[in-house]
Amino acid sequence: MTVPIQSLSRGLILLLAMVSALGPIAMQILLPGVPIIKESFGVSTSVAQLTLSLSMASIALATLVYGPMSDRYGRRPVLITGISITIIGSVLCVLAPTIELLIAGRVVQAAGGAVGLVVARAIVRDVYDARESASVIATLVMVMVVMPMLSPAVGGELMVRYDWHSVFYLVAALASIMLGLLLYLLPETLREPVPFTGVKNLLDSYITLLKNPLFSGYGLSVAFVSVVFFSFISAAPEIMVSVLERPATEYGYYFISVPLGFMIGNYVTRNYGQRFGIHRMIDYGSRISIFGIALAIAIHSAGFTHPAGLFFPVAFAIFGNGITLPNAQAGALNAAPKLAGSASGLTGFMQMGFSAVAAQAVALIFNGTVYPMLLLMLVASVLSLAFFKAMVPKGHE
Repeated sequence: MTVPIQSLSRGLILLLAMVSALGPIAMQILLPGVPIIKESFGVSTSVAQLTLSLSMASIALATLVYGPMSDRYGRRPVLITGISITIIGSVLCVLAPTIELLIAGRVVQAAGGAVGLVVARAIVRDVYDARESASVIATLVMVMVVMPMLSPAVGGELMVRYDWHSVFYLVAALASIMLGLLLYLLPETLREPVPFTGVKNLLDSYITLLKNPLFSGYGLSVAFVSVVFFSFISAAPEIMVSVLERPATEYGYYFISVPLGFMIGNYVTRNYGQRFGIHRMIDYGSRISIFGIALAIAIHSAGFTHPAGLFFPVAFAIFGNGITLPNAQAGALNAAPKLAGSASGLTGFMQMGFSAVAAQAVALIFNGTVYPMLLLMLVASVLSLAFFKAMVPKGHE
């Protein structure tokens, strides 16, 4: 039964933020373990990499399903089901005797973990209006981005001390704790279920959303902002070593500035978003991002090749992303309130889908300099602002 609520407690918001981060954490915690898995199963690097690439694809596809399901059956049962699937997938990974079964377990784990990316935002939209939801979503996004950034370090430490199985034990334990807390704390927030009659209905929901210029404007802004971030984290480690000729150990120290910039941007949204409104916040954040990336290009064009000349301007650009992303996500959900779950799912798919393509593209166009990565980031930032400006009327909230 639906329990009408006027707001979410801070503890529940933090729990939803952690649930949102579970899928990305589970995907990225294995990053340091790919060489170990390669050796353990005696497979090629490309086969071992499938434990990562297929996880990202699984998350992207699963987000398309959870949205409509949560619109039809409610947020609470769908969220609980997804977390349960994450636990099952993690156990399959622990028990996997072959690389094929490990990959299958990873696909199941990622499909379950994707539920938080969709349903947590839909819950926020159920409870708050557009301006208020932007502030709360900022918290979800901050945790969703920052926690996965830290997870490879945790995974690496676990694998050094134990073995690759340990990361799956950790994910299973985290998911189990979240499941228990959700069962105890989470009310149902969906007030008017949307009928679901099959795949055709699901596709019709997405087509309806894509035909809505407000949703498309906000959704494409979200997608291209995500491309900026994933392009950088995909290429920066290699650039640090082969282009800037610095030891890999320095990467972590300079990289701290990037999530810090994002967190500050989220802080700005949480504290000033309601005063300035979604439209102006997206406009300001997008322009900051473009300026930061252009500054990095200018610095390297002038011959300054110190890591600070790359990481600090990019951190400033990511500060702009921290402002843009939660506001654009809130706008996308508010564009079709009765399809908030579907809107959240389609937005998540666009984020992960565009980002997966960008992560592969930045590797393909790498030419031994920073410019392909920075130019791809600049183009994505410009497109994010351009689609928003072209499709969302000025002053719309």
